[in-house]
Amino acid sequence: MKVCVTGGSGFIGLRLVDTLTKNGYEVTVLSRQASRTGPAVHRVVLADLTSADCRLDRFVESCEIVFHCAGEVREAAQMRSLHVGGTRRLLAAVVREAAQRGQSIHWVQLSSVGAYGPPDGPVNTERVVTEMTPTRPRGEYEVTKTESDELVIQACERGLMSYSIVRPSNVFGSGMPNQSLRHLAAAVRRRLFFYVGRAGAVATYVHVDDVVEALRRCGADDRAKGRIFNVSNDCLLEEMIEGMASACGVTRPRLRLPERAVRVAAQVIGKVIEIPLTPERINALVARTRYPYLTLEHELGFTPQFSVPETVGEVVLPRS
Repeated sequence: MKVCVTGGSGFIGLRLVDTLTKNGYEVTVLSRQASRTGPAVHRVVLADLTSADCRLDRFVESCEIVFHCAGEVREAAQMRSLHVGGTRRLLAAVVREAAQRGQSIHWVQLSSVGAYGPPDGPVNTERVVTEMTPTRPRGEYEVTKTESDELVIQACERGLMSYSIVRPSNVFGSGMPNQSLRHLAAAVRRRLFFYVGRAGAVATYVHVDDVVEALRRCGADDRAKGRIFNVSNDCLLEEMIEGMASACGVTRPRLRLPERAVRVAAQVIGKVIEIPLTPERINALVARTRYPYLTLEHELGFTPQFSVPETVGEVVLPRS
């Protein structure tokens, strides 16, 4: 089976391409630089999704499944041109290819649970988010990724395409570019970490290999067509921190400070010197939102295989 992958040189995309190849797929990757793609790729098409002159017909030629994994997580100024403009260009090419062949093409979209936005009330509000929760994204990344999802759904209404949308929480694993878990682990290792607020905060993470498996199943299983799936392997924050401490070879943290006092202190000190305890990081330490994977489990028989507390050591241990 011939499949196309955007974002094939990224953290998730590289692993997806490797998995697809091992499962017998013929993989074509869209890339701005051929040198950044893995050795398993059957064909590389050089193009830039953010370019208005980008022609994608050769990329999707004879394709049966498109895995759209391209994403910009650092430069906010580039997010709209890639997530919205790039998706619109790729959709146009897929629709042309499907119409020419008279054969439907399946589109698997890598999105984000950020589409649902934060709680209406305090960030420490108990909250369960499902695929039926209304989307209310906040922030350029979340807004543009959600707009991308909507473009895909609208394009499939013409009947020339089908879709599956996978919305993971915070994706982690060895080689991850995001440094947030490593910074957290550094505080644990140096015995500087303390809990904020009452016990029971939720860590919303999912291993990269679990995300790849969810994507693969959405491409292979007809039951995934026309569906949105959240994928997260939530655990208590205390469990993840204890996993970090174990990986670092230190005793688990026990100090816990009141949330309000920490916020006030961080605000006052932050006016004088730059400190790592930002409001966003405090939010992450007190959040109680959960993203159950029950729809994936019920519809596709999927359950995460990588426990967050048991595998978080992949990213927190210093590289040799």
